[in-house]
Amino acid sequence: MNLDTFLHQRKPAWERLDTLLKRTQKNVRSLSARDLEELGRLYQATTADLALAQRDFPSQRVTVYLNGLVGRAHAHIYQGEPLRRRHLIDFYRQTFPQLYRDLLPYTTLAFGLFLLPALITFLLVWRNPDLIYVLEGPGIADLVSKVEEGRLWTEIAPSVRSAASSFILTNNIQVTFLTFAGGITAGLFSAWIVLSNGLHLGAIFGLLQYHGLSLGLGEFVVAHGFIELSVIFVAGGCGLYMGDGLIRPGLQSRRAALIERGQLSVRIILGCVPLLVLAGLIEGFISPSALPWPVKLAVGLFTGGALHYYWLRVGMASERERK
Repeated sequence: MNLDTFLHQRKPAWERLDTLLKRTQKNVRSLSARDLEELGRLYQATTADLALAQRDFPSQRVTVYLNGLVGRAHAHIYQGEPLRRRHLIDFYRQTFPQLYRDLLPYTTLAFGLFLLPALITFLLVWRNPDLIYVLEGPGIADLVSKVEEGRLWTEIAPSVRSAASSFILTNNIQVTFLTFAGGITAGLFSAWIVLSNGLHLGAIFGLLQYHGLSLGLGEFVVAHGFIELSVIFVAGGCGLYMGDGLIRPGLQSRRAALIERGQLSVRIILGCVPLLVLAGLIEGFISPSALPWPVKLAVGLFTGGALHYYWLRVGMASERERK
């Protein structure tokens, strides 16, 4: 085959492929199923034409043209699914806070499962500090000895704050996902994680209150605690929501209810990851810093208040319009 015959026979197909590629650059959804099938077919044929041109016409301009055309087509056909910025914006502007409000009864229950044990163990250990060994085990002895000496364990040297922040951030994310995953146990493991965190925190604060050190720990946790605990309550709410689907699936099978509620819960948990990143950064850099406690309190109140305003208020107008 000579060059003129090659160009005459194959050029219309190349021009058609070029037209389809230009349409995908503007809006890939403008292509019909038939267009997409044709795009794939033309790409395969043009790839074969390029191989022929490289063999028979290596120094001709057509080979350079076909190499560029095939490269463009390959980039369009085999590109990964893009992260659509608009979808991400819509998720945080509307979907995420709406999902939070849908699960608010379960999140509130998780909060109750945390608060009540925390209050009980706080009062018990405050009245009788030896109960800390019953609740926490003998491994708490080193911490108790520091407290009895009037020292807290929350001071972090400036040189290791960055590493501490990284560890704290990872730990928070792990606890959140573990609490959420407890939903597959009919919510029992989720409930236990939230409840046990309340037990431990209440007991520690009770011990510190007995020795007059509770304000020191309060100063440490106040900056990051509002966000951190709120996200853990959300994760607990997701676990309880999934567990409720297993116990009361309604007209669905238990498997279908778990899958449906699990998918919704995963979206909420993934939406919370940036919040945990923020809480970890605050806990690593602001909480152990020498900033005055009113500044730390202001950080906690501002971030916690802004978060709950966002969850409870943002997107409500569009939600009412849908109803």
